[in-house]
Amino acid sequence: MRVVFHIDELNKWPLLLANVTNFLATETEATVEVVAYAEAVTYYAGDEELPEALIGKVDFVACGNALRAWEIETGRLPEHVRVVPSGVVEIIHRQAEGYYYIRP
Repeated sequence: MRVVFHIDELNKWPLLLANVTNFLATETEATVEVVAYAEAVTYYAGDEELPEALIGKVDFVACGNALRAWEIETGRLPEHVRVVPSGVVEIIHRQAEGYYYIRP
């Protein structure tokens, strides 16, 4: 099973991370991608750290357009965050590839 989680609101990160953690507890072989855009990309450059248990199991993605809009340099992102040109386009591509779409 392949799933893409979408987040665009900063205050939804705790809910999203709980959803991903719970999902992976049941679907241990799933492929999971989290795409952050809009204000949600600021989480990657903030003081909060992504749960260690999810690193390496989840493909964390940041929207390049949102990073520019929020004036966040890619060097401020954790090394396990992948930058794509457009978060919306990334989600569309994943859905076209058969990923299930989840927005907490």
